[in-house]
Amino acid sequence: MSSNQPPAEPSPASPSARPFLVLLTSHWISWVGCALILTALSTWLFLLPQQSRGGSDNPYLGLLSWAIVPAVFFAGLALVPVGAWLARRRVQSRLAAVVDKKTAWTRFAVVFGVATLANLAVGTQVTYRAVHHMETPQFCGSCHVMTPEARTHVDSPHSQVTCAECHVGDGASGWVASKVSGTRQFIDNLRDSYHKPIPSGLATDRIIPAKQTCEECHWRTRPGDVNVRVINTFAEDEENSLSQTVLTLHVGGSVLGGIHGRHLDEDLEINFASTDPVRQDIVWVESRNKRTGETKTYTKSGTTPEQVAGLKKITMQCIDCHNRPAHKFQLPGRALDSALAGGSLPTTLPFLKKTAMALLQAGYASQDEAAQKIPAGLLDTYRRDHADVYAQRESEIAAAGAVLATIHNRNVYPELKVTWGTYPDNIGHTDFPGCFRCHDGDHVTAEGKAITNNCFACHFSAALDETAPEILQTLGLEKVLAKARKK
Repeated sequence: MSSNQPPAEPSPASPSARPFLVLLTSHWISWVGCALILTALSTWLFLLPQQSRGGSDNPYLGLLSWAIVPAVFFAGLALVPVGAWLARRRVQSRLAAVVDKKTAWTRFAVVFGVATLANLAVGTQVTYRAVHHMETPQFCGSCHVMTPEARTHVDSPHSQVTCAECHVGDGASGWVASKVSGTRQFIDNLRDSYHKPIPSGLATDRIIPAKQTCEECHWRTRPGDVNVRVINTFAEDEENSLSQTVLTLHVGGSVLGGIHGRHLDEDLEINFASTDPVRQDIVWVESRNKRTGETKTYTKSGTTPEQVAGLKKITMQCIDCHNRPAHKFQLPGRALDSALAGGSLPTTLPFLKKTAMALLQAGYASQDEAAQKIPAGLLDTYRRDHADVYAQRESEIAAAGAVLATIHNRNVYPELKVTWGTYPDNIGHTDFPGCFRCHDGDHVTAEGKAITNNCFACHFSAALDETAPEILQTLGLEKVLAKARKK
């Protein structure tokens, strides 16, 4: 054989004929990268049908699909070129002998193009779904710290509104700010250094302006509105006696005035100052007509100008009154009245309201303890004090005990130091100061004119704590409400 004969062409099966495969399989790091890629793709394709059909209520499934699996996938992609780079010296001499640069670059371009298209297809969908999933109540509520807010959101008027629609501001800056805040909260959670109870939005002063949240759906200049409200109150006597208050609420608007008309008029700006972070002690109020320039300043008696000067001035918006629009907590009496009026609890069990109040307000170390002791306590009470009722209605008493435990565990979270009244509700003025923070007759101008506390400025009492209000019969509501109550 002549010594000048060119070297034989490598066979197709030879590794040197496939330089990319040689690089890919010449280092263990590349092998690991390929394994991660295949594992992530297989897992992602398996979970995709469940997510594309509307997703699962399990937040961890979404977290796995749109956070963990993509992280594994892209980690694998990163390891493949690292392994190939480390292996280049090992195969460089062999490649140089059999593959010219043009062929190598062509193969590289093809592989790079195909991989890029695949990554774009997977990555863009992953990014969209991940961002969407992080805006859902299921994701936010998956953290045990947010359990109270998640549970109250479920049965609120805004249960179909996602967390991000109220808690994330407009534009890229709002999104970035929310992620920075979320990262801080995540770290606090890992370190168990978060505040207990979790402070409200008013307390942290991180409220998104109403123009970016409430007013996206609610009409600020609505011409007018009048509502009728029936308040059911059950006494702590043997009959759980019912009394009803019927109010006509002058909600109003831009034409009728009323509550909204006088606080949300486009020509009116109301500023106030409070001595506490949750804005319960308002000591200074300023009302300014932006069209005429007329300004009225009201100061709470006993407050000095020096004290007011050191306080932050806040412009009033929806959230200052509607501060629990999606996370409303009830006091025990109010919660029991709702359950008795709505049929969740029987009204004919003697002393049920009184017994239930005592059980709900007793201290429990945890929700699990409350879930056990409240139903057992109700059964023990009737077994001891009302043996005849217990003998005939044991199953009803047991069911009522389960309802009481649910009421307690919706409003009280001992592990997070959330108890009855932790989060005040500023709507109304019976359970918390609410309207009376300003409309108490104690905020006056320098001339002695007070902010009105005239009841009829906001509502009219058609019936006040009556046993059978005639107005309900006139309105055709008496039978409807009576039918809801469980005997």
